[in-house]
Amino acid sequence: HVQLVESGGRVVQAGGSLRLSCAASGRSFSLHAVGWFRQVPGKEREFVAFINWNGDTTMYMDSVKGRFTVSRDNAKSTAYLQMSSLKPEDTAVYYCAAKEAPVSPAARFEYDYWGQGTQVTVSS
Repeated sequence: HVQLVESGGRVVQAGGSLRLSCAASGRSFSLHAVGWFRQVPGKEREFVAFINWNGDTTMYMDSVKGRFTVSRDNAKSTAYLQMSSLKPEDTAVYYCAAKEAPVSPAARFEYDYWGQGTQVTVSS
């Protein structure tokens, strides 16, 4: 079992940067891939980024490529989402999720464990 807690969300101006953290409890975090998703009211939760168990495979949604970077530190049981050149359309609640070996990393139904989310607001 893995418990996830996101942190780092806040209000930031457009063009700014922010780093989100996803802290995991449980000894098996290093066996789990991590996905980052985001959701705005009235819309479905959408895939943002993915990192596999050892960090050598990453994936991004098209609109964040070149701006967001996903990483992890298994020794600290923490995954990160570094966001730069933020835009107002990046405003959302950001969630991290974990799954041992997702077949479809961008599919939210793949993931077994979810955090509670952290609010990111980008002001124009």
